[in-house]
Amino acid sequence: MLDPATYTPMTDAIETASRDEISALQLHRLKTTLAHAYTNVAHYQQAFDKAGVKPDDLNKLSDLAKFPFTVKTDLRDNYPFGMFAVPQDQIARIHASSGTTGKPTVVGYTQADVDMWADVMARSIRAAGGRPGMKCHISYGYGLFTGGLGAHYGAERLGLSVIPISGGMTERQVQLIQDFEPDIIMITPSYMLAVLDEFRRQGLDPRKSSLKIGIFGAEPWTNSMREEIEQAFDMDAIDIYGLSEVIGPGVAQECVETTDGLHIWEDHFYPEIVDPETGEVLPDGEQGELVFTSLTKQALPIIRYRTRDLTRLLPGTARSMRRMEKVTGRSDDMMIIRGVNVFPTQIEELILRSEGLSPHFYIELTKADRMDAMTVNVEALPGSAAEEVRIGIAAELQTLIKNNIGVTSIVHVVEPETIERSMGKAQRIVDNRPK
Repeated sequence: MLDPATYTPMTDAIETASRDEISALQLHRLKTTLAHAYTNVAHYQQAFDKAGVKPDDLNKLSDLAKFPFTVKTDLRDNYPFGMFAVPQDQIARIHASSGTTGKPTVVGYTQADVDMWADVMARSIRAAGGRPGMKCHISYGYGLFTGGLGAHYGAERLGLSVIPISGGMTERQVQLIQDFEPDIIMITPSYMLAVLDEFRRQGLDPRKSSLKIGIFGAEPWTNSMREEIEQAFDMDAIDIYGLSEVIGPGVAQECVETTDGLHIWEDHFYPEIVDPETGEVLPDGEQGELVFTSLTKQALPIIRYRTRDLTRLLPGTARSMRRMEKVTGRSDDMMIIRGVNVFPTQIEELILRSEGLSPHFYIELTKADRMDAMTVNVEALPGSAAEEVRIGIAAELQTLIKNNIGVTSIVHVVEPETIERSMGKAQRIVDNRPK
C-alpha cells in the first residue's frame, strides 16, 4: 500500500493549472466541438435547430445548458454510423455494444482519439500510483465494448509491462498473478471478489501476493467494498470512471494520495450535474445525474450525454480539476419498492456490515398480491454455513434493511459457493416481475 512519506505525484501541467486556465481551455475547446458536431453530424444539426440554438450561442461555459441532451437511444436511432463526424477512411477503430437491449450502440475513434484516450488512461494509472516499469494485469473485458482496450492503450503509453487476460479464467489468473508478479491489477470490484475466493481456494494468502494497486471500475461499488478488498490483499483500491459513449475508461480517476472521489480530466471532458427528472443544471455540490460533453473527440463528438450515473461535483483536492463523488448508484439501477428508492449498493453496504456474510449477492424482484417484493440472496461465509446460523443471520439482515432503508424484504442466506461468481460486471438485480 501507499507510503505517504515517500510518494511523490507525477502530473501533467494542466492537472495543477489554475481554475481560470482550465475554464479558458474548456471554453475554447467546447466552441470547437459544438461547431464540429453541428457541421458534420445530421442528428446534432437537427437537435440544435429544434432547440433553437447554434454553436455561436455559446459565449460562456454556462451557455451549454441551452443545448439539447444526447441519450443512448439517439445513438441507437443513428445505427450504425450516423453519429460519426469524420469520413469512414479517418476511423481507426469501431466498437459495438452487445445490443442485448435493442440495436447496438456504436462508438468510433480516429487515430487522434486513440492517442488522446491513451494519454488520459496513462494519466489515470499514474494518478493511482502506477509508474513506468511496473507490471499491470488487465482483466477488463476485451470483447465487444471498450474497457480492456482503453486500459491497454494507457498502460502501454505509461510504459507498463501489460499482462492481459479476459474475465472468466479465474484459476489461471491467480496462477499468472503468482508467477508473473504484477504490481497493478485493473478489474471490476465484483470480479476481484471471485479472484479473492480463488486465492483462498488454492490455499494462498492474498496479502502475500505482488499486487500493490487495484484500479477498479465499470460498476458502482461502495467504500465498504473498497475496505474489504484493501484488507484482503493489503493493496490500495482506487476508483476509475469512464463510459464508452464518452471515450471509455479514463474520463475520471481517483488519486491514490487522497482516495476522496474521482478527479475529472476536465481538459477533455466537461461535466454537468442535472436534476434527473427536470434536466435542470444543478450547482456544484448538489446530488444529481452526471452529464458529459467531450471537448477533443473527432470521430464521435458527444454533446451533453446523460450517463444515468448519480453523483455530485466537488472542488479538486489532489488536482485543480473538479472531483466527482464515487458513483454508488445509477438512475436505471434504482428499484422503487413500495414507494421507497433502493439501490443495490445500499444492500451491499449492509451485507458488508453483517457478521457471517460474504459479499456475493443478488436481488430478485417479484410481485406478490399486486405489490413489489424484494428478495436478497446472499452467501454465507464458511464458518456460518449451518442452517440455524444462516436463518439467524437472515433475520438480522432483514432488520438492518428495514431500519436503514425503510423497506420490508425477504432474505435468503444460502450456503457458501452457491451464488454464481461475477465474470465482469456483476448482475445485481434479477427482475422477475410480470412485464
